[in-house]
Amino acid sequence: MVRKTFAQTNIARDLVPATTVPRQGCFSGCLAAAADRLLRRRSSTMPPHRFVAAARIRPTGARNSPTETALTRHYATLRAVELWAAFRHTGVVGQTVLGILVLFSIISWAVTIAVSQRFRRANRASRRFMAMFRKAKRLADMQSALGVLAQSPLVGLFRAGYAEIEAQISHGDGARQTVKSLDSVERSLIRASRIESARLQRFVPFLATTAAAGPFIGLFGTVWGIMGAFQSIGANASTSITVVAPGISEALINTAAGLFAAIPALLAYNHFVQKMRQSRGEMEDFTLEFLNLTERNFT
Repeated sequence: MVRKTFAQTNIARDLVPATTVPRQGCFSGCLAAAADRLLRRRSSTMPPHRFVAAARIRPTGARNSPTETALTRHYATLRAVELWAAFRHTGVVGQTVLGILVLFSIISWAVTIAVSQRFRRANRASRRFMAMFRKAKRLADMQSALGVLAQSPLVGLFRAGYAEIEAQISHGDGARQTVKSLDSVERSLIRASRIESARLQRFVPFLATTAAAGPFIGLFGTVWGIMGAFQSIGANASTSITVVAPGISEALINTAAGLFAAIPALLAYNHFVQKMRQSRGEMEDFTLEFLNLTERNFT
């Protein structure tokens, strides 16, 4: 009865065709159909944010209509077109700054992915190497497994220490395999640990550079764009916000791009610094363990 009364009103005839009024449902279904027709009429002039707000006014649990879905995609496309138009009107300096920031962002993401995979492979290989090292009865037994576990920084330390031990034994009297100087073995291990640390943290400083320089590069583009906006004020002899707003909004894109490049790079850099501390701790522990084993067996 309520549905019939509502369908006979002038509002229903004006907003909803007779075929779109649901035959089963309640008064909220009629309101949803009326709101859908109203969105069709105002879609060509309604701003995106007002359309989204209006689209959310619907009964609980109702799905988006095909019209609302199409309009949402349409306004998303318009937003992308607006960003591209703003990029084209920023000028040569603004476009150069944006290009540099995009390049920094792409390289920093590539470095982040590559270094993450490097640390993951190194950690996995280090765990396998330590398990085999503690089970081995002789240092010579480890030589056959080093090629498979070359990603581990501990392998580099083992090779350096073992090479120093072999060099000292070969220069001995030959009666007994002894190591004359543990300090030489320790120096070899320390040098190898520095080489492995440099290998692990390769390209990581670029993330710090991106995190430090990105916001300032974006700020330079913003300041340059604001200067152009003030020049347009003098040229038009008007202080209206409609004259200043387009230039300032285009200039602020550079600041947003700088932050977009800097924030992920900063987070990744701090994460890798923590990983490097853990790797250095593992190498120091292995150095002490290797020296203890050398002292027991070769002195």
